[in-house]
Amino acid sequence: MDSQNAYPRTDSVAGVHHAIGQHARHCPDALAVHEAATGRRLTYRDLWNLAGSVAARLTAAGVGPGDACGIALDRGADLVVAMLAVARTGACYVPLDNGAPARRSAAQLTETAARALIGAPGDAARVRALAPGLPVIEVVREPADGSPGTSHAGGPDDPLYVNFTSGTSGLPKAVVVPHRAVRRLVDDPVYCTLGPGTRVGNAANPSFDATTFEIWAALSARATVVVLPPVVAAGLDDWLELLRTERVDALFLTTALFHMVAHERPAALGVLDTLLVGGEALTPGAARRVLAAGPPKRLVNVYGPTEATTFATYYDLTPERLEDLDRVPIGHAIQHTTLHVLGPDLLPVPDGERGELCIGGPGIALGYRGRPELTAERFVTVPGPEDLGTLYRTGDVVSRGPGGRLEIFGRLDRQVKMRGFRVELEEIELAAVATGLVEAAVVEKAAEGASAALVGFVLPADRDDAEPAALVGRLRTALAEVLPDYMLPSRWSVLDRLPLGPTGKVDRAALLAAGAGAGNPPSPLGGPADEGPFRAGSVSHDVLRLWCEVLDLPDARVDDNFIASGGNSILAIQLSSRISEAASVDLGPTDVLLAADLTELIDVVSRSMSGRG
Repeated sequence: MDSQNAYPRTDSVAGVHHAIGQHARHCPDALAVHEAATGRRLTYRDLWNLAGSVAARLTAAGVGPGDACGIALDRGADLVVAMLAVARTGACYVPLDNGAPARRSAAQLTETAARALIGAPGDAARVRALAPGLPVIEVVREPADGSPGTSHAGGPDDPLYVNFTSGTSGLPKAVVVPHRAVRRLVDDPVYCTLGPGTRVGNAANPSFDATTFEIWAALSARATVVVLPPVVAAGLDDWLELLRTERVDALFLTTALFHMVAHERPAALGVLDTLLVGGEALTPGAARRVLAAGPPKRLVNVYGPTEATTFATYYDLTPERLEDLDRVPIGHAIQHTTLHVLGPDLLPVPDGERGELCIGGPGIALGYRGRPELTAERFVTVPGPEDLGTLYRTGDVVSRGPGGRLEIFGRLDRQVKMRGFRVELEEIELAAVATGLVEAAVVEKAAEGASAALVGFVLPADRDDAEPAALVGRLRTALAEVLPDYMLPSRWSVLDRLPLGPTGKVDRAALLAAGAGAGNPPSPLGGPADEGPFRAGSVSHDVLRLWCEVLDLPDARVDDNFIASGGNSILAIQLSSRISEAASVDLGPTDVLLAADLTELIDVVSRSMSGRG
């Protein structure tokens, strides 16, 4: 068993929001939230009073202890106000992804039986459309006159929020996280030193549980939440410059984004005191590049499922610790956490042998809302003389190595990570078949890091459909209405049959190998070194070369679309950065993502070069 102080402090019975109230009373003028893009600032007094006004409106709308309340806000000061307001009513918040399909958000509100929905000022019409009939509360930016309001006392097992993760049944799972679990994450964290005045970057999607660390850990420590704009909107160099000008001390990055920055601008992260990296397997090479380029004072690999409240393990990375390693360990337990490596019988396996990682301690969630059978399957009590309490079965295969550090080797199931989000491949396959366009679908993850992509293989429902491209287009459109963008395969192959292995099951390895070898059709560009518009040294040649380099493609067509060719937001950041550097232009990731095809992107670059002159 690996543990760090198995029991939290006795004052953890208080709700996580009470610490903010204390800061507002004792240090009211300390800076709580700062928006880097707008300059908006909230002191702890401002934050507490605004949250009190919103909490009063929620109470008047019938929201009370034990209820759920949706939050349809982008990252920003309003989001922090809304989270604190819901906590003060004794309810739990359900953070929605404003970039996800409306049908998916509406289903999450229904699943949690939300009593109200919080939106931004002026956005009530869009928010109300997610759940007609549900009260919509707009965040206030000026506190109401009078008392800042009261706070529900709460208990350690009162739910604080509900996060959704992908589910094998085709339905997302609603993970219910209580106050005690968040207190375990944020009180005196060993993985990151925080204190009054520490500036903590807030860069996560509100529906991603890294937000729990970014906001609640910062506010609990009387630190400052520095809200950062999306990298895609700011552009890589401007976003990295913000880390310096905004004096960000602590930051969490998804592994995919870290890999990209490590490749493009490894020295830029040296302005940080602590950089946490997590969400997927971290490659030693990327960590070594950053460590060799003037690293943060502390570079930490963190791991943890939503059911164990954001982080469960940490491993400090140094050149010495990475020496001769071919994989980065996930390390040791954070505070108030126990780690167990168990066999199929839920009995411990000897050190050095592989088993399933099971996590215990007060950081464990209450279970899945409305899914008692699944809760009983994943949240278990282990037989034996020692009372270990409830353990969460992660499904991750690990072994305990030298010094007790844990290394991870894969999954017991087909769950994968994309941009930090957990994805059950079966959910995508079921959604594809549910469209009625395909008879069968197989989805797999190809590659890792910034180049990671989901690839799909389908049998058309109508075998007479002779136009695979049209079928793929209709399928993409249908899936975009029900799945978030990180769950949409970037490449689809239409097959007349699925290859089967010796057991009669689909041979997924054969599908991936065939998909990797298929490549693109012969390119009308004729090759980068040809004479004509794509001759060596021309802007068209440079854009084509970098397009193929970033997407890891042998060639490209003039009408290729970036997303359809396997691109994503991380790769768009990478491509725009490389084109900007090569052509001395100011190209942003959105220019790449919005270009209809390669030809349009070349035109954008050419116009930028002309305007520069």
